[in-house]
Amino acid sequence: MKVETTGFEGLIVITPSVFSDERGFFFESYNSATHLNAGLEYHWVQDNQSHSRHGVIRGLHFQKAPFAQTKLVRALQGEILDVVVDLRKGQSTYGKSFTVILTGDNKKQLLVPKGFAHGFSILSASADVMYKCDALYNKQSESGLLFNDPSLNIDWKISPEEMVVSEKDLVLPTFDKIDAEF
Repeated sequence: MKVETTGFEGLIVITPSVFSDERGFFFESYNSATHLNAGLEYHWVQDNQSHSRHGVIRGLHFQKAPFAQTKLVRALQGEILDVVVDLRKGQSTYGKSFTVILTGDNKKQLLVPKGFAHGFSILSASADVMYKCDALYNKQSESGLLFNDPSLNIDWKISPEEMVVSEKDLVLPTFDKIDAEF
């Protein structure tokens, strides 16, 4: 397993060791001992999975404290642009975004700590995304941030006419209006 830092405290890109031969491939998508040895100590309590078609943008979502979640995100199939925005006011990266391409082929994973808004866009014809969470979903603490907030200037790698965004995500507040303490 290769662990890459991102310049954002706690935000990590993980590339597992993949073993391939004529039959296909094998890799451990998660191993608690390996993660612990790398200093990544989380207790996962919920797995989420989505399937989406090209152009779909999901996010930017987060759970408010005390129900904030750390997520371990990966694309099972297809290609996504995974996007996070740092909401932690004490960090030098506050208000900045980070993006990474996750695919079923590259098998990279993004460890998103508490205090980030998270979303992704579907770049391939379709994609299946799975992520682990270290806290259970709590409807009352659900929140988010407008995906196309001009102050964030996120390039979702999808043309505006191809974007498919939920009604709920279209009315999320801009960064300067969010109410989140991390």
